[in-house]
Amino acid sequence: MQQIGVGGERFEGVEEIAVLRGGGLGDLMFAVPALEALAAAYPSARITLLSTPVAPAVLEGRTDAVHAFEELPVSPGVRDAGDDAPSLEDFTARLHGRFDLAVQLHGGGRNSNPFLLRLGARHTVGTATEDAEVLERWVRYVYYQHEVVRGLEVASLAGAEPVTLDPRVQVTEDERAAVRSRLGVTGRLVAVHPGATDPRRRWSPDHFAAVVRARLEAGDDVVLVGDASDVPAANAIRRAVGEDRVHDLTGSLPLRELPAVLAAADVMVGDDSGPRHLAVAVGTPTVGVFWFGNVVNAGPIDRGRHRVHMSYVTRCPVCGIDVTQVGWTAERCEHDPSYVDEVRPEAVIEDVADLLRTL
Repeated sequence: MQQIGVGGERFEGVEEIAVLRGGGLGDLMFAVPALEALAAAYPSARITLLSTPVAPAVLEGRTDAVHAFEELPVSPGVRDAGDDAPSLEDFTARLHGRFDLAVQLHGGGRNSNPFLLRLGARHTVGTATEDAEVLERWVRYVYYQHEVVRGLEVASLAGAEPVTLDPRVQVTEDERAAVRSRLGVTGRLVAVHPGATDPRRRWSPDHFAAVVRARLEAGDDVVLVGDASDVPAANAIRRAVGEDRVHDLTGSLPLRELPAVLAAADVMVGDDSGPRHLAVAVGTPTVGVFWFGNVVNAGPIDRGRHRVHMSYVTRCPVCGIDVTQVGWTAERCEHDPSYVDEVRPEAVIEDVADLLRTL
């Protein structure tokens, strides 16, 4: 696959690579194609991912592109909280001078570039906003760019060409079969994640319930997934549709087991959220509900396996502020109404049925 961006020559003598990518599950998924590109470009190098505990929970044993994990310390703009996180001083002292190449895939660089430079790597690559300290090789951070492509553009600065555009997380057939057996599923299984970190990206539980009801009427089983914050939405869905053939794992499923559950599903329905991005990575077709601006940065690449339904809200429904001006300089009002509830359940229901018919 051709290099993305201006690119650069490969560095000589690279045996240890650090890749910085904190944030949540979706952020991690967007970094996986860049990790694979780096692993292919430097096949003898050891790649260490500097991230949160989300990373080993999801990727350990499920990718060949990462060989070690280091938990990030709490540091403004890199990791904002973590009760058991290492101290910044201990983290820096232990890793300083270890890496030949350090790669910044974490935002625009205002905070992450100085953090990365503290590691003392021989070579550094990454992004930079206009007010950020630059690395040895860098590319301007512009908000409206697909996060996977942004990561690949950074990897290209180190001479790494893309090997995939979709993230890939490995799940075995035995794992899929074990999930279906545990749930008692003998026919089709539809996974649903009724949540998102940003409340403005959340489709209402009533809309999700309409999709669940349609699949139950078609004879399918449904599994609800999500963390503790998604339990109220899951409870509302179950109240609306009943309990029969609805397997509710929200708030109880360890993150380490989520890849196998999503891989066991025939289709996954969700908001623009980490579990939906993980479903793409394990190879499950998805139907996603997005605010249109987020499709630019986070939408799935193809439409044969992944369908997208967009809302075109441009102003906050409460105060009228322009919500298309996003990124680190954008004004953010205090209101959190759903930006995506204008997406109608009927359209999502049809796409789920279409994917089940054609894949």
